[in-house]
Amino acid sequence: MNLQSPSTAERPISLQSARTRVILVVLLILAGLLASVWLAGRAAERRQWAERTVEARGQLELYAQSLRILVERYRSIPAIIALDGEVQAVLRAGPDLLRRQQLNHRLQRLSLEAGAAMVYVLDSEGTAIASSNWDEPTSFIGRNYAFRPYFRDAMRTGGGRYFAVGVTTGVPGYFLAQVVRDLDGSPLGVVVLKLEMEELQRDWAGQPGILLVTDRYGIVQLASRPAWRFRYLQPLGPQLRAELLSARKYAEQTLQPLDVQVLETLEGGDLLRIAGPDGRHDYLSLRQPLVEDGWTLQLLHEARAPDGTSRSYRLAAAGAWLALVFLLLFLAQREKNRRLLQRSRVELERLVDERTAELRQAQDELVQAAKMAALGQMSAALAHEINQPLTAMRMQLGSLGLLLAKGDGAAVQTCLARLDGLLTRMAALTGHLKTFARNSPGGLRERLQPDSVVDHALLLLEPRIRQDDVLVLRRRAADAWVEGDAIRLEQVLVNLLHNALDAMLGKDVRELRIDLQRAGDDWLLEVGDSGGGIAAEDLPRVFEPFFTTKPVGEGLGLGLAVSYGIVRELGGLLEVHNDRDGAVFRIRLPAAAAPVTLRAGAQE
Repeated sequence: MNLQSPSTAERPISLQSARTRVILVVLLILAGLLASVWLAGRAAERRQWAERTVEARGQLELYAQSLRILVERYRSIPAIIALDGEVQAVLRAGPDLLRRQQLNHRLQRLSLEAGAAMVYVLDSEGTAIASSNWDEPTSFIGRNYAFRPYFRDAMRTGGGRYFAVGVTTGVPGYFLAQVVRDLDGSPLGVVVLKLEMEELQRDWAGQPGILLVTDRYGIVQLASRPAWRFRYLQPLGPQLRAELLSARKYAEQTLQPLDVQVLETLEGGDLLRIAGPDGRHDYLSLRQPLVEDGWTLQLLHEARAPDGTSRSYRLAAAGAWLALVFLLLFLAQREKNRRLLQRSRVELERLVDERTAELRQAQDELVQAAKMAALGQMSAALAHEINQPLTAMRMQLGSLGLLLAKGDGAAVQTCLARLDGLLTRMAALTGHLKTFARNSPGGLRERLQPDSVVDHALLLLEPRIRQDDVLVLRRRAADAWVEGDAIRLEQVLVNLLHNALDAMLGKDVRELRIDLQRAGDDWLLEVGDSGGGIAAEDLPRVFEPFFTTKPVGEGLGLGLAVSYGIVRELGGLLEVHNDRDGAVFRIRLPAAAAPVTLRAGAQE
């Protein structure tokens, strides 16, 4: 009998079980490997999207900052114009064509100087009575804009801001409005500045990604790609459409939809599929709200997912080494993003410092321009004053030749002494002119005597005082000391003395009073004249920019405004009132102690 042993019979079964186990283990390893590779791929995708989100967030912040800077640069202009006395007078006067035409020219000039698109004035009914584009075919004059929200907001709360397409020009713009109030606080009308943002959009066009600025309805107002403009990202119901139509926010523009589908919500943004003017694409979307205007900045970058197959092969081949490499790359990328954000923050701080320095420079230039204007007014009299010593010197030189020929030594010495006196007078006058014309730094602080500053100012104006036959009545105070900038304080005095001399032209009595006296912890320096004074209704406005009582062409109305600012910078106050026969300007400055050397000398 030929029998098969049990070990021989069981061997195929054992081999089959082992083969099955090996297959199961291999399948489990492959499944785990595929699952790990898939999870690693998803993690890599999310990490890449997160990194791009950080970079895009910094880019979006720069866009938002540039938009804020543009709006803030022009925000105060309507408020300043609303305080202007001429604008208030035109609104009070009613249909005065001459006044309105003068205001048209002034608004036109202000619009060109400020770089704004349009500046116009609406009455209390919303009708434009003056505009910077008065001479253009698309002039706003006579058109009613009471339906605009910026007009209603300004009349109700004092100010309004609104983005819309111009119903007259068809050009989109950002409208800044400020109410004009009467003396009793009642609204007279509204000043509106229209700011066009087309240049800002052109600057955005060259930047990466697609930048959209949407309003609270989801309608694209501004875009780095023009074809995306005036499209809406969310459905517009009948009520919203009626609201937009009543305000004529987008005028005659045809609003078109954008087919937006949210594919995935990511940390810090969304993955969207948009059927836009450029076709259907997937975008990584980031948003940043601008609360003050109800706007939303949205930045779109095309979403390009990593190559999962190549990453799977790399992960399968490298294993733990690639995990370490990815960790190191992640840390390096995070450091790069940190440095990028730090550079962005430093750049923003630098821009703020530059804008502050520009404003300071503009103020210093305005002060220097006022000084040059004062020197220009004094130029003719000073030329005459210098010409007199020159004529006398020519005569003395002729006499000197005759005396030398006669050999009269004593007379020669007398003649030379006279020439030296004339030269000394000319040197003092021209030297002080150069000092006055110098551009003094705004932050200079020194201890000075007001009497010395008055002496220098009177020296500059001496020719005109003598020419106009003005009597100078002055009270000194030798113990008066203050802290400040002598050149800037001298400019204020020259301006006040000039105004006093102008006020006394043609008067029978011409008295210039300069009084320096102590009042508690302050020194009061008063400049008074006998010119008849300032009208009571004009007293509260004498320090306003561009306000002047002089005839057209004889002043810009900046002298007293600049002087007021200089005295405030010195820690003092410039005041004005009328006395019995003229105006009195008072400079109030905090008293300072005399220098130590002077006090010691006085004790000795």
